[in-house]
Amino acid sequence: MPTPTTFNLLPICSEPDPSLRQETLELLEWPRLCQHLASFAATPLGRRACLELDPWRSRAESEVCLDQTEEAIRLDCSQPGGISLDGIHNLLPALERAERGGILSGEELVQIATTLGAARRLRRLIDADERLPRLQEWVSNLRTYPELEQEIFRCLDEHGEVRDSASAALADLRRQHRQYRSQIQERLQQVMSQHPQALQDTLIGQRQGRFVLMVKATHRDLIRGIVHDSSASGATLYVEPYAVVELGNRLRETQAQIQAEEERILAALSAQVGSVAEDLEHLQAVMVGLEVALARARYSLWLGGNRPQFVPAGLRLRQARHPLLLWQSREEGKGPEVIPIDFTLSESIRAVVITGPNTGGKTVALKTLGLLVLMAKAGIFLPAQDPPQLPWFDGVYADIGDEQSLQQSLSTFSGHIRRISRIVQALQSEPAPALVLLDEVGAGTDPSEGAALAAGLLEYLAEKALLTLATTHYGELKALKYQHPGFENASVEFDEATLAPTYRLLWGIPGRSNALAIARRLHLEPEILRRAQQHLQGESQVDKVIAGLEAQRAQLEERAAQVGSLHQELETLYRQMQQRSRQMAEREAQLEYRQQQGLQALLAAARREVAAAVRKLQQGDDPQQVAAELEQIRRRYSPPPVETEFVPEVGDRVRLRGLGQTGEVIAVEGEVYVVRSGILKFTVPRGQLDPIDEHQAKQRQRPKAPPSPPPTTAPLNLRTSRNTLDLRGKTVADAEAILEQHFAQAPPGPVWIIHGHGTGRLRAGVQAYLQNHPRVQRFAPADPQDGGTGVTVAHLR
Repeated sequence: MPTPTTFNLLPICSEPDPSLRQETLELLEWPRLCQHLASFAATPLGRRACLELDPWRSRAESEVCLDQTEEAIRLDCSQPGGISLDGIHNLLPALERAERGGILSGEELVQIATTLGAARRLRRLIDADERLPRLQEWVSNLRTYPELEQEIFRCLDEHGEVRDSASAALADLRRQHRQYRSQIQERLQQVMSQHPQALQDTLIGQRQGRFVLMVKATHRDLIRGIVHDSSASGATLYVEPYAVVELGNRLRETQAQIQAEEERILAALSAQVGSVAEDLEHLQAVMVGLEVALARARYSLWLGGNRPQFVPAGLRLRQARHPLLLWQSREEGKGPEVIPIDFTLSESIRAVVITGPNTGGKTVALKTLGLLVLMAKAGIFLPAQDPPQLPWFDGVYADIGDEQSLQQSLSTFSGHIRRISRIVQALQSEPAPALVLLDEVGAGTDPSEGAALAAGLLEYLAEKALLTLATTHYGELKALKYQHPGFENASVEFDEATLAPTYRLLWGIPGRSNALAIARRLHLEPEILRRAQQHLQGESQVDKVIAGLEAQRAQLEERAAQVGSLHQELETLYRQMQQRSRQMAEREAQLEYRQQQGLQALLAAARREVAAAVRKLQQGDDPQQVAAELEQIRRRYSPPPVETEFVPEVGDRVRLRGLGQTGEVIAVEGEVYVVRSGILKFTVPRGQLDPIDEHQAKQRQRPKAPPSPPPTTAPLNLRTSRNTLDLRGKTVADAEAILEQHFAQAPPGPVWIIHGHGTGRLRAGVQAYLQNHPRVQRFAPADPQDGGTGVTVAHLR
């Protein structure tokens, strides 16, 4: 095996490898995602465009694609059942022939017409929605040639056959053709009726485009004519009688003229198509682009995706799911439910080292991030919590999987180094933001040299690439976080209790291999485990620190979940309070509006009555009578007098009625006031206090409280024969039937149910029935004088 020093990581050649991007797409399984995307396209041309979707775009182009996807979602959701692309066909081969002067078939011309109609309808839908500026810009210069569509359908039917109305000459020729055919049929019928014994069959056939009769070879002389064919046995001759030969010739001539006229019509239509072929090719491209945008929109909705946001640095992808695993779980029914993972990195992080046991999800994490970045570049929404934020990456490079090659005599290690060398070369030749994904970096060689090489590579990539994610089993790489500020650790979680990975990605905590824990759970010889532990004396302390960090993380996650739950409860209460406040405000506004309406109505009625009284006065009625009417109107519409009473407050000077003394109120206890007058204190009811002057009397007047209603007494519940049921001796089923019939007719109130003691089964059955009955408010044993526990009293609503 060659050593790491055999390979040069910094090639002299500065030109990027053109195949590296395609290899990255294959390693991340981008073609498979394109297949899933193509299933949301409606036409073969759209499916092919989805399969060939190229994610390598500029940032401006990706932003435009995301805008188009967002608007396509709005457009598709605005129509019941979604946007229909029926009628759109692949026109490119026909347009190429028409542009060269070729004659198109009727079917091809009809496909052009239906595509024009579908494009025009789609453009109308887009132009009618103000929320679709990107799509409107896309179709703004689209020409759909309605006159060409109308001309095609005037000349051709939906199957591509030329109509009689296509030209007057064609209509005349087809009429003559039908006449000749009818005449031939009539003459042949006459011949058949004259010589029925000479016929092998009474059907009229055709041979070489000529109408013939099936004549017996032995009776050939009875029907003279031209023999066009014979049966295999020679017993039947296919004869065209001389009586219809001339008509047959005319029929053939007419048929040739019809074919020539149809070709002339098709040629004229093809020439019209050829003259606008360039515009129709542009229309075809726009339609394919719209279909791909709709496919991206529908795929994004299927994923439950959210629009990604490109940020200067940092990474925030919460609850991200691998799109291919989602498809495998939902559509193919394979595998368990996809476990979401989080990618949360600060702006200063340039490299992440992911550690943990095999099959824990490290490689899936790499592929998830790589695919999500490619999807964002291609204009597809991401299956992650809103809002997914990620930096812009011009390039995405991956080294994932086994690069062993027997043909090229390359070991696994050599294959990885070859690809990494090409990635470094691409970073040198294209100094732009890049994402690098490395799986099992440095593996396949001596562990010490592999770890050193991996550390050097990651340090170099942290300087050259915007972000690097690498998975590894080398414990030495975990220390890079504490040596370089741009490094971060992550690990895949492993449940030691079940010996199974949880597929969750934990940030800030390096992973443990858990080899000894797994071996201990699988009952490996304790002596072997003891010796292994002695060899790990130094590393065991690190594992203890990691275990402590994991425990702290678990506690923090639990607290965060509790805080999140409390936050949701507070938000719910806040929304409820807002809703109640709005409802109260609406009620107050409605009440005020009704009061204003009532006052306006009363004012209008009073004005009408006053105006009527004034008219009576003007007409000479008795002034005293009119004045009396006005007084009645005043009393009728004046508000009723409000009774008031003097209510002093602490600190007020008051006069003690009947004593001629004045004093100061020093305490109030309900309706009883304590008044200090000099050195004396008087405790008197409020009714014995008077104001000192008129100003105080007006200031302390309050509306008199209405008299309190007399206290209500609880209704008297009497036990009678109507509200007493005796169920003794009944089964539980019979008792339930009796209770149901009684409860359906009984008024609200108590019902005494006698069930006795016995074995207790009847009492338990009755009480279980009462527990679930909607009319029973509560029930309890009766008082001792009414039967105690042998009687249950149920209170009905």
